[in-house]
Amino acid sequence: MDLDTDRIDEAVLALLYLGLHDHGRAWKGFDGDALRRLHAKGFISDPKSKAKSVAFSAAGERESERLLRALFGKRG
Repeated sequence: MDLDTDRIDEAVLALLYLGLHDHGRAWKGFDGDALRRLHAKGFISDPKSKAKSVAFSAAGERESERLLRALFGKRG
């Protein structure tokens, strides 16, 4: 199947916001390829670490909240 990885990355970044904890960190229980792409885009720290979470960059945290609202917020 041909997938749009940019859209996948947006969804993963939005869902990472749901696991936000400890001042800008999020649990990294998502696809490794998507996490590596988000790191390459500067939104999160390197997911290769042994930590069970990644740190958002300032831009990554803002964008993840924006995407969560845009993709999953109630309309009305």
